[in-house]
Amino acid sequence: MSRGAVLRGALGILAFLALWELGARIDAPVVGVLPGPAEVASSFADLVGSGGYWSSWVASGERVLWGFAAAMAVGVPFGLLLAINQRAKALLFPPFEILRPIPPLAWVPLSILFWPTQNLSIEFVIFMGAFYTVVLNVVGGAEQIDRRHVLVARSLGAGTWTVYRRVILPATLPSIATGAVVGMGITWEVVVAAELISGGGGSGGDGGGLGFLLWNAYQGGAIAQVIVCMISLGVAGYASSVAVRVLSERLMPWKEAR
Repeated sequence: MSRGAVLRGALGILAFLALWELGARIDAPVVGVLPGPAEVASSFADLVGSGGYWSSWVASGERVLWGFAAAMAVGVPFGLLLAINQRAKALLFPPFEILRPIPPLAWVPLSILFWPTQNLSIEFVIFMGAFYTVVLNVVGGAEQIDRRHVLVARSLGAGTWTVYRRVILPATLPSIATGAVVGMGITWEVVVAAELISGGGGSGGDGGGLGFLLWNAYQGGAIAQVIVCMISLGVAGYASSVAVRVLSERLMPWKEAR
């Protein structure tokens, strides 16, 4: 990212904060009922010194990591299977399409009943949130591969595994990366609601996750803390997406040659 882009981004954030503070001071509609940036910053300073805030970061981060990793580990092979095997697609794609429109949060009651711990229940819901996005991107990318590349590889004596490893997987990596970035964003949206509904997997907000901490703040009337939790979730989601993008670029060094 260029220095100019970073500067423009910083100016945009400062302008947003200035308008927010101004709206809070003059009692502007909607904004006027919210605490201003200064009050939110003060609340953030109080939370930073508490162990519950950081343990909530860790709890949500671990759940997102495990749920996302499971979605990638299952979704990528499953998507490639659907793309390269027409019999498998004819058998598996219809139930996949029936289940796909079900919102991830609709799985919360069943996951609580099915999984032995609340952490596993939340991670399963996160998995469901990212899984379908990953699969659809993998299928779309694999189906766009020029079949002539596969035929050339086979004509040169490449076996099934070699074709998969040297042709199909590298050609699908850009779509896998796109699905991973979008899926990571969805995981942070899902983890909040899953922690709210399931009780956070902790007690008193300590280790219950950012979503559970947010709910506790709301119930206690600490709106400034609610906003701190919302901003924390935004920062966590942004940082996670950037990490996935950086890792994807390292897995695809040929893109830097453009």
